[in-house]
Amino acid sequence: MQTNKAGFKAGYVAIVGKPNVGKSTLINDFLGCKLSIVTPKPQTTRKKIMGVLTKDDYQIVFYDTPGIMEPKYNLQKYMVKEAYNAIEGMDVILYLAEPFELPSDTDTEIMTRLSHRNIPVILAINKVDLVEKNKLIPILATYHSKFPFAEILPISALTKINLDLLQSLIVKYLPEGPPFYPADYMTDYNDRFLASEIIREKIFEFYGEEIPYSTTVEIEEYKEREKGKDFIKAIIYVERGSQKGILIGKNGEAIKRIGVLAREEMEKQVDRQVYLELVVKVMEKWRKDKNKLKKLGYG
Repeated sequence: MQTNKAGFKAGYVAIVGKPNVGKSTLINDFLGCKLSIVTPKPQTTRKKIMGVLTKDDYQIVFYDTPGIMEPKYNLQKYMVKEAYNAIEGMDVILYLAEPFELPSDTDTEIMTRLSHRNIPVILAINKVDLVEKNKLIPILATYHSKFPFAEILPISALTKINLDLLQSLIVKYLPEGPPFYPADYMTDYNDRFLASEIIREKIFEFYGEEIPYSTTVEIEEYKEREKGKDFIKAIIYVERGSQKGILIGKNGEAIKRIGVLAREEMEKQVDRQVYLELVVKVMEKWRKDKNKLKKLGYG
């Protein structure tokens, strides 16, 4: 692939917005693979995740970011800071919103933060397949009146409405220049991070409201083996003993199911057989304790 020719474009693009607006689904669509974990629950993404899309004429370095909200504890403060930090050094901001309501106070705060930077901001109103056109028009008009967006486009990440057009609009605002990464490069995160995210995803899918948000995953051991299965030992931390009991389940059946689902997903991703060992431990109030958050990689 020739990526050093005249007119080639390359740039950094952060996808920002409130929780559960479809940022992770969108970056997975753009890259054509599962880079970010996706669940129906909000606040699934906790760290910014980089994914690189390279074509004949351009390279886009995307950053999926945590949802921006009014934080209630230190983990959420970290997540919001991670999202706003991702804006720094970007060439384009892709601001994702939903068509179900007029801009909220959080949306206003995001737009205020973006107004302080001289960066093209593209507004994509996601999930338009779920609303009638006459309800969408006032939403678009209100956003247009509140911020000088470079472009405004209704899309659906799930049904792929206008995604090709959105990608071309992003490229329109990228600067000319050589690519930052080789053509086959996709992300900067490693297999350990991938494994921890897959386990978190299965916990989000399998458990109710309290458990996923009180849980984090640390990969204690990761051994790749030329012969036999790769060995992964993961520690799942919860905040209370009662949560540990729920996570493990009667006779360990619940945690066994998480292990099976996570292992199957890991094997698809790395194309190797995996032996996965899960251990559940209590780390009290880890979401609120800055020192514990740093130990767990949120800092």
